[in-house]
Amino acid sequence: MMHTAFSSVERLISQGQKVLFLMGPTASGKSTLAIEIAKRLPVDIISVDSAMVYKGMDIGTAKPALDVLQEFPHKLIDIRDPAEAYSVADFYRDARTEIELSLSKNRIPLLVGGTMLYFNALRQGLSQLPKADESIRQSLLKEAEIKGWPALHQRLEKIDPKAAAKIKPTDSQRIQRALEVYELTGKSLSSLWVPGMEALPYPIVSIAVAPKDRSILHQRIAERFKIMLEQGFIDEVKKLYQRGDLTEKMPSIRCVGYRQIWQYLNGEIELEQAIEKSIVATRQLAKRQFTWLRSWPDINWFDSDECELAKKCCLLLEQ
Repeated sequence: MMHTAFSSVERLISQGQKVLFLMGPTASGKSTLAIEIAKRLPVDIISVDSAMVYKGMDIGTAKPALDVLQEFPHKLIDIRDPAEAYSVADFYRDARTEIELSLSKNRIPLLVGGTMLYFNALRQGLSQLPKADESIRQSLLKEAEIKGWPALHQRLEKIDPKAAAKIKPTDSQRIQRALEVYELTGKSLSSLWVPGMEALPYPIVSIAVAPKDRSILHQRIAERFKIMLEQGFIDEVKKLYQRGDLTEKMPSIRCVGYRQIWQYLNGEIELEQAIEKSIVATRQLAKRQFTWLRSWPDINWFDSDECELAKKCCLLLEQ
């Protein structure tokens, strides 16, 4: 059960207005650790996951079980229909609201998840980018189907060479967004994004957890996906597939695992191939998460298998 009375340490923490970031690659045990911390400290758990925001996407996103969520509520879970987009700007606004609310109650915001772009938006700040425009996006998609994304990347180089230098010619999602912003505002994405603007004005304690041996993480990823299949993951994707208003181009269906099972249901690949591709894609996601974390400033690394991990994380907040 959560403590009802603050110890002197807890009071010191809450008065200090600190924010806790709990990060790590997928399948590293972040959610379990967050619960263990919540048993020890007066925290409000805020999910930092671009897939968990979607309703009806439970198994494939490894959402905590309903009984766990009832005892330890997680903010920013199940807040969007899979047909709706959810941008970095949306997360930034929602997370800032939840953080301020938590601090106003003299509690500790505990942000946990693996969407590093979201964490970075809070750490560095986010400019006021325009909301997505579906008509412009569709126009860009049609153009890309005819000319190819490298051709659109060349156009971006003329409009915004700074952004183009950071975006691969095959990165359709980021090319599309950069061109969309230009068409909406007449300004380049680089000119609208100002690092440090509206960054969190509170001290951030950054924690990363992962197994020391990368092969252990790969094994866990494979094992977790097999458990998801046993829990009915294919049926979960089938329900989304049968709705008729979703496509694999939507951000929700592009999530790791969902996209591959969608391709299987669409008759594009065999089930065994979909499973293998899902596991490979999850490993690639973990690799990208590690890349973010290696450059993260003032980060405290922990082996996800070490003893009394939650206690050690709590002690960090005292410093």
